[in-house]
Amino acid sequence: MKHTVKLLLSFTVLLVTVFANAQQPPFYDDIQKFKHEDSISFPPQHVILFVGSSSFTKWTDVQQYFPSYKIINRGFGGSELKDVIRYEKDVIFPYNPKQVVIYCGENDFAYSDTISVQTVVGRFITLFNDIRNRWANIPLAYVSMKPSLAREKLMPKYEEANKQIKTFLASQKKTVFIDVYHAMLKEDGKPITDLFVEDNLHMNAKGYAIWKKLIEPYLLK
Repeated sequence: MKHTVKLLLSFTVLLVTVFANAQQPPFYDDIQKFKHEDSISFPPQHVILFVGSSSFTKWTDVQQYFPSYKIINRGFGGSELKDVIRYEKDVIFPYNPKQVVIYCGENDFAYSDTISVQTVVGRFITLFNDIRNRWANIPLAYVSMKPSLAREKLMPKYEEANKQIKTFLASQKKTVFIDVYHAMLKEDGKPITDLFVEDNLHMNAKGYAIWKKLIEPYLLK
């Protein structure tokens, strides 16, 4: 009898765990990790915030690329713009940064064959407005969607979305559009092959060296 009760209790615990995990929103664990890190040592206020998807997540040594600047990296891999919007109260608003640098949008196209450029640009504008509604004068930089070998078929959408976001930002104060897209192409318009790791999507040190050169002039002291 005791053995049966133990089995039932174990099964119940398992069901509760599975159900709880099923109810968690996307990237819940990533956000909880950030919160845990903040609870141990909260980042300083009024520094530069990098936020977005995996090209920032995997830039784990970003501080070494920009030693003259204090940077908080809150990229979480696989995220779409709608995910950054969902978690803006966790990965943007707590930090009171002096500048926000965004890299996101690639995955929005990669995860849906039917999503339009207008929808993705609209998501960016929503995120932009949310940030500006919080801090009316905060400087904001957008790093363009990059080309890659793994997502070469999506490059026309990236290029058009980049163009529209650049146009939008040109109408806003204290903004900059940082074009890494064209710097990562060969003369024939194909992605430079040796900028990527084995998955042909994420960048190696050569790729990040290009980003450093293009981003650094726009970072605030």
